[in-house]
Amino acid sequence: MALFLLERVAPSPVDEVWRRLTTWERHGDVVPLTQVTVLTSPPTREGTVFVARSGIGPVAFDDPMEVVTWRPPADGHSGMCRLVKRGTFMAGWAEIAVHPHRDGGSRVVWREELRVRLLPAAFDRTLGWVARGMFGRAVDGLLKRP
Repeated sequence: MALFLLERVAPSPVDEVWRRLTTWERHGDVVPLTQVTVLTSPPTREGTVFVARSGIGPVAFDDPMEVVTWRPPADGHSGMCRLVKRGTFMAGWAEIAVHPHRDGGSRVVWREELRVRLLPAAFDRTLGWVARGMFGRAVDGLLKRP
């Protein structure tokens, strides 16, 4: 498994950054060739399930995820959620934390452990490097879009 960490600082308040990062369908707007569908009714909570489908036509895979921890920010305090990947192709977990930062901004900490089934462990370092770049661009895109 490849473990990676992303940190970003955003000028927007914690509640706004939280909303941008946890409106799951928006992830499809910033990850190329990906569409995200939420399978459970709103609002997001522990037990919410969504699927990111990536690829083109028959050359695609589903990455189903379940929210297992859901602690939205409240009263100026940090928020954190944990997702578990439940797919047959992708496995692992992700934690997204949003903390208050100076001048009313926010600090995002995204930790993820990712495994691609059938990919030998010898490729974990490369997988981590590629995933960090891809998820970093996605987080940047989610933070910039209104």
